Amino acid sequence: MKMSDRRKDLRPREKLQARGAEALSDYELLMAIIGSGTQYADVTKLAREVQKLLKEKGSELAYKDLLSVKSLGPAKATNIMAGFELWRRQFEVSERPIIDSLEKAVEQLSDIRDKKQEYFVCLTLDGANRLIAKRIITIGTLTASLVHPREVFAEAISDRAASIIVAHNHPSGTLTASSADSEVTQRLEEAGVVLGIKLVDHLIVSSSGHLSIL
Repeated sequence: MKMSDRRKDLRPREKLQARGAEALSDYELLMAIIGSGTQYADVTKLAREVQKLLKEKGSELAYKDLLSVKSLGPAKATNIMAGFELWRRQFEVSERPIIDSLEKAVEQLSDIRDKKQEYFVCLTLDGANRLIAKRIITIGTLTASLVHPREVFAEAISDRAASIIVAHNHPSGTLTASSADSEVTQRLEEAGVVLGIKLVDHLIVSSSGHLSIL
């Protein structure tokens, strides 16, 4: 049934206004979010296709998935993804910590403070600064050739990360950035600009404290 064939009081927007959002089915809520159809597809058809994607992808639904729906278009796909992401950020219960300060980033690095070798790790973050993953990139002496942007950003791209924080420990206990530290930081910062994944900080940690290079 097309939207125009429905009684006006049973159309999603009017129904929501009269009875509240809780009175709408998932399908009707999707129609309300999409708003209107196109010259090629009625909103009822678009909502059915999006509902199929949601059942298939769940929380992994991505913008490119929505673009696979014929006639949905970038504008409507953007509206849907923006609405879903806002809901996740505000109300979804998650065990992933939000890393929005230097102190919170340092909390994630306690395990490498006292290592006898240099550990270079990467924290990938989503658009809400929520931790996606923490990974060891290399173990050994830090050099620009050893810590290559390719290895650092490979998993960040897979994670669809919005930004990263990198860190390494100084077994000597010193908190002075070496020329190699600075060179690695510069290369990663430049690569991040190209890839659209921001390098938020490069931290040095040791048993005596921590230092931010950026």
